[in-house]
Amino acid sequence: QVDLAESGGGLAQAGDSLRLACILSRRRFTNYAMGWWRQTPDKEREFVAGISWSGGSTYYADSVKGRFTISRDNAQSTVYLQMNSLKPDDTAVYYCAAGRNHGSFHYMARAEYDYWGQGTQVSVSP
Repeated sequence: QVDLAESGGGLAQAGDSLRLACILSRRRFTNYAMGWWRQTPDKEREFVAGISWSGGSTYYADSVKGRFTISRDNAQSTVYLQMNSLKPDDTAVYYCAAGRNHGSFHYMARAEYDYWGQGTQVSVSP
């Protein structure tokens, strides 16, 4: 069993910043590409950002590009999502996900990810 534990969600005002963190346990962190996804009650879960096992490649949804930054600390088995210039539309439950590395990993494909965290709520007021 793989454990993914998110932290860092909460309440923010438009324009504020928040940083999410996710720790993976019970597995070798560098075996996994990592991603952040989010979901609201009225929408499908959507891709937010992804990062390769080395941290050398990152990918973003157009809606967050330039505002959010994904990073990872392989020594601490932790992936981060720095969220700046938050908007009310960023309100969602944010999920951390891990997918085993392979040569043609599709970061924006939900089916690529094998393990998911429980989610952390981010709420942004106008």
